[in-house]
Amino acid sequence: MRSEFQAAIAQLIAEKGLPREVVMETVATALLSAYRKSYGGGENIRIEVDKNGEVHVWAAKRIVAQVTVPGDEVSLAEAQRIDPHAALGQTIDVDSSYIFAKIPAQTAKQVILQRIREAEHEYLYEQLKDWTGEIRLGILTRKDPGRGWLVDFDKAERVEGVMPPGEEVPAEKYRVGQRLRVYVYDVRRIPGRMLQIMVSRTHRDLVRRLFEQEVPEIYEGTVEIKGIAREPGSRSKVAVVSRQEGLDPIGSCVGVRGSRINNIVHELNDEKIHIIQWSPDPATFVANSLSPVKPLKVQLRDADHTALVTVPERQLSLAIGKDGQNARLAAKLTGWRVDVTKPVEGEVYDEPVEERREASVSSYNGRRDRGERSQNRNERGGSKHSHHQRGSRNSGRGNYDD
Repeated sequence: MRSEFQAAIAQLIAEKGLPREVVMETVATALLSAYRKSYGGGENIRIEVDKNGEVHVWAAKRIVAQVTVPGDEVSLAEAQRIDPHAALGQTIDVDSSYIFAKIPAQTAKQVILQRIREAEHEYLYEQLKDWTGEIRLGILTRKDPGRGWLVDFDKAERVEGVMPPGEEVPAEKYRVGQRLRVYVYDVRRIPGRMLQIMVSRTHRDLVRRLFEQEVPEIYEGTVEIKGIAREPGSRSKVAVVSRQEGLDPIGSCVGVRGSRINNIVHELNDEKIHIIQWSPDPATFVANSLSPVKPLKVQLRDADHTALVTVPERQLSLAIGKDGQNARLAAKLTGWRVDVTKPVEGEVYDEPVEERREASVSSYNGRRDRGERSQNRNERGGSKHSHHQRGSRNSGRGNYDD
């Protein structure tokens, strides 16, 4: 029986890919559980399986002058054969290997397999829990009507990647067999099922990790991402700051001829990205966040945590953005409610300086579409406006919060 048992252990190690010591410890625990399940008691029993698959069973017994409970007691004479210094009242481990032969084979098999599955689950979890917060490359295998897309990470027989419907970008089209970089936001242990790797394409930290991969200065910490506001598939604003004197954080993110930022935009399927200069001064940060518009004035109202932003009238609709998107993202990025308005009649402001370098290079979507260029021309000329833009101009105000 022992040779068959040793062969079974070797097969488990080969099939499950678990470390030998994990299998040995798991089998020993399972055998003890099987013994207790069959006979009860056994609190003083200890079972070990060595690297060769040999099973060793010990029973901790109290040394007495006359044995009345054989399972818990041992005579002084027998104890001294094990340890010459043994004395009455002490406890000694007695070789009880006969117990192994008493464990029912079928019970042992069932318990061992169950414990091995649990050990495999735990071992995989310890290996994969560090995936949380990282980007992984997976293959879409099928669309489950209730759970969303299932993703294969080359461990299909033991783990299951799941991208719920709420984590899909509406503008993206997915297909079976597609290789996709996804953000892992959770690794879940579910009793009786495979380990689940929960992934997302909408998470804002997907943008953060892509910047870390493409921009060495961010990975090394000389440039820091201070905040990200994202509307997946449409537009993101990323606030950055330099931790090294003389280093341009926006230029570092853009790269030579836009090489770095274009790689990120391509990965996000042409999602537009605005890179913003972060500032410790809230008013300056709010002003920067409304890029490409340069406000005339930013007034902070602490009572309701609102930033009152005055912009040139001709740039009001641009500051607010289509369907309020630009102001909305600025609010999410800064944490302030953003109230955009045109100058009060009769109030005179100095015209803002022409857009700074970072404002002119910080917006990317791979290629600017013809409609956006037309919209900007119209705003500069002050002639043609959409229905939404006319409404913004008539009201003279756009209020957005985070």
